[in-house]
Amino acid sequence: MKVYSVIGLMSGTSLDGLDIAYCQISKTLNRWNYSIGQTKSISYDSQMKDKLKNSIYLAADELLTLNNSYGTWLGGQVKSFIKEYGLKVDFIASHGHTTHHQPENGLTYQIGCGQHLANESKNKVICDFRSNDLALGGQGAPLVPIGDQLFFGQYDFCLNLGGISNISFEKDGKRIAYDIGLANMVLNHITQKIDLPYDKGGKLARNGKVNSNMLQKLNVLEYYQLPFPKSTGYEWFTQKVVPIIESVEGSIENLLHTSIHHLCEQIVLEVKANNTKNKATLFVTGGGALNHFLIETLKEKLGNTVEVIVPPIVLIEYKEALVFALMGVLRSEHETNVLSSVTGSQRDSSSGVLYLPS
Repeated sequence: MKVYSVIGLMSGTSLDGLDIAYCQISKTLNRWNYSIGQTKSISYDSQMKDKLKNSIYLAADELLTLNNSYGTWLGGQVKSFIKEYGLKVDFIASHGHTTHHQPENGLTYQIGCGQHLANESKNKVICDFRSNDLALGGQGAPLVPIGDQLFFGQYDFCLNLGGISNISFEKDGKRIAYDIGLANMVLNHITQKIDLPYDKGGKLARNGKVNSNMLQKLNVLEYYQLPFPKSTGYEWFTQKVVPIIESVEGSIENLLHTSIHHLCEQIVLEVKANNTKNKATLFVTGGGALNHFLIETLKEKLGNTVEVIVPPIVLIEYKEALVFALMGVLRSEHETNVLSSVTGSQRDSSSGVLYLPS
């Protein structure tokens, strides 16, 4: 099999920006291999962040217009990235940015039009990795577990702490994965009250105290009782979580501290419910892995039965972009890249739509 040179693009629910990763991916002796070369993270300015954040409220024609313009913007960022490093690229694999996620209604939507992206970047594009799974009766999420299985299968659990927390693991010979619930989305919502994009290293949270009333309200959210497969998104956050945060009086430090205790408690419940070993390994990536207070709290609540492994920063920040590059390669090879054991769909699929520049 050839070595694919792919640019993976990822924009997550935490709205911190666009992650770009230039990846080499190949398969030898039934084992998938990767290397991450040049990377870049492009922060959204306040105007772009507001557009993406409020996209859920747009009329259909306005949303489609944003889909096109955001695709062109993505293409421009990739074109500059390729030129800056003089890269040779087989194709771009783009997740897009999720504006709507309502699997109960058979609906998910990621903006970043593939044709506009291809035309602007002058490169082949594979994107729209979720729609086919929805059409097959699945959640269309999470998608990253295929990467957990093929690249990081040596770990018992893979935890991603992006805007949403999600987990994946092997059970009865199948990959199981689902969104646990809150992560950076709630923390960033709180810090934005004082015009901070995020709480670097968890310094503010460390100085707070638990608000037991807020903690109890968060812990009894109905979503946590649902069986998997399950996934969630910005709609759930705005409808169910934000009202709790806004109803609580307390310092920013206390709100952050309480939120971290809450999300760690929910993670621990899921890990302990599915752990069958005396000493398991939990591989943690995503922006939340850089929150030292969060990781310390998680380790403390897990105890000695689970070893928390935080990898080098390039994997923390670009693992998702890497996995979408892998998904593009799997699509090119007509191999499975979306797992029915994860999404609940009728069958595994090789998903993604190809766009050629014109």
